[in-house]
Amino acid sequence: MTESVELNHDGHGGGDDATRRDFIHIAAGAAAVGAGVMMAWPLVNQMNPAADTLALSTIEFDLTKVAEGMQVVIKWQGKPVFVRYRTPAELATIKAEGAVGSPPETDADRTKAGHEQFLVVIGSCTHLGCVPTFNSGDYGGWFCPCHGSHYDASGRIRKGPAPRNLDVPTYEYVSDTRVRIG
Repeated sequence: MTESVELNHDGHGGGDDATRRDFIHIAAGAAAVGAGVMMAWPLVNQMNPAADTLALSTIEFDLTKVAEGMQVVIKWQGKPVFVRYRTPAELATIKAEGAVGSPPETDADRTKAGHEQFLVVIGSCTHLGCVPTFNSGDYGGWFCPCHGSHYDASGRIRKGPAPRNLDVPTYEYVSDTRVRIG
């Protein structure tokens, strides 16, 4: 009596060789993918912000440090931020003007309800990034001496080459006297 042996498609007998070979191919492929991820991770990770930048992504400020009619300049993400405590006379003038600037905005569009006396804006001229001087210019707000842009006490552009109003950062009141920027 003769025994017959079935051969696989590769000429080898038995069924265990093919499954072992498949496992070795899968394991080698998984190891190659893992090695590729390990090599790519430092390249991807370097694009994340540095730790000191992340630490400055938000900042809290105590508004009691600002006297009425004055402003304080704080640094946030490497930019100056003006925190201005406006007088009742300034508020009356600003509210009477309505929507002005570019784009036209009312003062209520630029402040938080219930805290209209405080204005928080990024202190960089929107023309070329200069820092405007406080309480000067034709409208009692800021004046950029580099190219002659005039802003009102709400940070809206009123005259000069600046293309838009001073930017208002994302901020919120964490209490009646503390504001979180960022």
